[in-house]
Amino acid sequence: MPRGVPIAEPRQHLFAAAERLIATAGPGQLTSRAVTGEAGVATGLLFAHFANFDDFLVGYAVDRSFQIAGTAAGLSARAGTGTIAENLSETMLATPLITLRGVTRLMACRPALAADVEAVLGTGSAALQSLERAAVDYLDAERRLGRLPAGVDTEALALAVVGVLHRVALIDGIDAEAHARIEHTVTALAEGFPAATS
Repeated sequence: MPRGVPIAEPRQHLFAAAERLIATAGPGQLTSRAVTGEAGVATGLLFAHFANFDDFLVGYAVDRSFQIAGTAAGLSARAGTGTIAENLSETMLATPLITLRGVTRLMACRPALAADVEAVLGTGSAALQSLERAAVDYLDAERRLGRLPAGVDTEALALAVVGVLHRVALIDGIDAEAHARIEHTVTALAEGFPAATS
């Protein structure tokens, strides 16, 4: 993008650039110069919107965690409709894989960011945590409706489903094949219904 051209949403433009860098080079390569270079803007743009680079990273982690929480918010309302596997898969994959990879890798590299996100969005809101909580609530609702056996360990199932998403986002690609692997595995887990341990 040529310098001097107005950007409608500069913060989102910079976040998207950081996300691309994390996906391709890893979070260890993030610097203000690398992000603005990827974004095709002057370095000053980042510092016009953020106090420093750490503030930028917190802003990114909060924004993406909020986005993920938004995709998870309606999951419980789907209880009793469609199939459990479809409802889980669609919610887990509602956020683009590049975003899941970006925020997951960044927070694995900088675990202190979780506390910064929670300071803004509340406990259990950092990265994929909101997906796990939403999955537990949804599975509990399905169990109450009788669409899951009474002995199903909903917390273990939710953890396994989100763990698949976390593993693929952290290590695998962000292409259609990765998307299909997540969907296939979530379906296999949902149809297996692990029972609670006594």
